[in-house]
Amino acid sequence: MTLKSFKPYTKSTRGTILVDRNGLWKGKPFKTLIKPKNAMKGRNNNGRVTSRNRAGGHKKMYRNVDFYRKKFDMPATVERIEYDPNRSCYIMLVKFDDGQHFYYLAPHKISIGDKIENGSKIEVKIGNCMPLQDIPVGIDIHNVELQPGGGGKIARSAGTSVSISGIDGNYSLIKMTSGEVRRIDSRSLATIGTLSNPDQKNIKIGKAGRSRWLGRRPHTRGVVKNPVDHPHGGGEGKTAGGRHPVSPTGQSAKGLKTRDNKRTDKFIVRRRKKRNKR
Repeated sequence: MTLKSFKPYTKSTRGTILVDRNGLWKGKPFKTLIKPKNAMKGRNNNGRVTSRNRAGGHKKMYRNVDFYRKKFDMPATVERIEYDPNRSCYIMLVKFDDGQHFYYLAPHKISIGDKIENGSKIEVKIGNCMPLQDIPVGIDIHNVELQPGGGGKIARSAGTSVSISGIDGNYSLIKMTSGEVRRIDSRSLATIGTLSNPDQKNIKIGKAGRSRWLGRRPHTRGVVKNPVDHPHGGGEGKTAGGRHPVSPTGQSAKGLKTRDNKRTDKFIVRRRKKRNKR
């Protein structure tokens, strides 16, 4: 996939950069693998807004992507590669030899007609899913399970992958994109390859309307609000300085560590890289 730009016929097309989806499936999704998706509009079950600036957006169906990949020891053929409005990477429809269909996350450089397989002691090639203990050190992987049988949780967005940096007893040392090194049970499954659509990060939406299509409402800065509405609000003229940056609820917005999960601290070998403060 490549990026495409537009001639500046309008102000919005002047800066628009999108991903060219020429090679993707142009028809409807596989009917038995989709279900309706209700728009939550940033609200919880009581109807109260819990995520600000979220509402609207284009109506979409949810594609039932299989993150578990438990159908072992049977080859499958990639029938088509599709766009999924619910995630940044592409998905692929695969058909097993017994006629059963599944949606899987599509790795980069996989093609229609390729054969893939799930299981242990199989060939190490793009699209195959196997336990971490069967994957050589240094290979790029995605859709990695945190617990055996728990389904893929790590590296599921466009263009992402992690790698195995070593072995520690019954655990594999997984190096994340952030630089964090984490111990994961070697029986956990992972898929070979980097995920598709790496150019997703280079998209420029070009106009506010495209954000509305994605379900994002306009965002108002705190410094232009009144004191009753935001901790940064109030003051005469432009008074952006002199305040500690916080969220509307008073949570520190720069540098405050909010992780509170001591139960899994023992699995983190090295913390992620610290971001340089300006």
